[in-house]
Amino acid sequence: MTKAMLIDTTRCIGCRGCQAACKQWHDLPGETTHNTGSYQNPPWISGKTRTVVTFNELEQEGALTWTFAKRQCMHCEHPGCASACTVGALRKTSDGPVVYDAAKCIGCRYCQYACPFDIPAYEWDEVLGLIGKCDFCVDRQGEGMEPACVKACPTEAITYGERDQLLAEAHRRIVADPTGYVDHVYGEHEVGGTSMLYLAGVPFASLGFPVLRNEPVSAYTEAVMRQTPTIALTVAAGASALYWIIKRRQMNMVLAEPVAAAPSIDQAAEKPEEVES
Repeated sequence: MTKAMLIDTTRCIGCRGCQAACKQWHDLPGETTHNTGSYQNPPWISGKTRTVVTFNELEQEGALTWTFAKRQCMHCEHPGCASACTVGALRKTSDGPVVYDAAKCIGCRYCQYACPFDIPAYEWDEVLGLIGKCDFCVDRQGEGMEPACVKACPTEAITYGERDQLLAEAHRRIVADPTGYVDHVYGEHEVGGTSMLYLAGVPFASLGFPVLRNEPVSAYTEAVMRQTPTIALTVAAGASALYWIIKRRQMNMVLAEPVAAAPSIDQAAEKPEEVES
């Protein structure tokens, strides 16, 4: 059964306890950030920060309100990052997490381009930078523990469990409080479904969530990757053909140039010797 998390943004108070717990468990260093005019610090996921709490100031019924949302890797059911990875450094496990093997990574960053949620972060300040992202505390799950962020949440805004059961709970909450929630479980269908499920009291687009289709992103990335060898061979063959055409033209030009005749022995003998004075 696929594990998942249900993140209820109506219960989040923006304490960043999940953010701190993630750093502590994964032994991630602190991060110096500059004032960007935002309440978020850091402003987004990076090589040193795998989960962030976004602060969203909204106007509702003439009054300003705050809505917070924990953001991290969505652990897609059909991850575009894994399908785009040329060396198998990213893969989806049967339990739910999309895990990353740094030993295989070559730093090509194809996963960044393939992710519709802008999650994989490159370690720009490292000489041999690699990718950093949430691993869904796969090591804790392996020991029968819940993820660190779930354990740290003081308001039970994050629930951990089986995906199908969490979807049932999400829809139960919507039915029980139709005015408190929008009728949408984000992650249920987006890009083929994700292991991170969200509830909100406002449209998700207003919280910065991308509006996506239900088709898996991997369907497009896999099609591109399947064509990559053919495209590479075609380009290589074309380059080779162009090389030989240019080379042949150069040889023909050399052969076409007139060659000056060598002087005969008599002509060489008639030439007066130069005498130094």
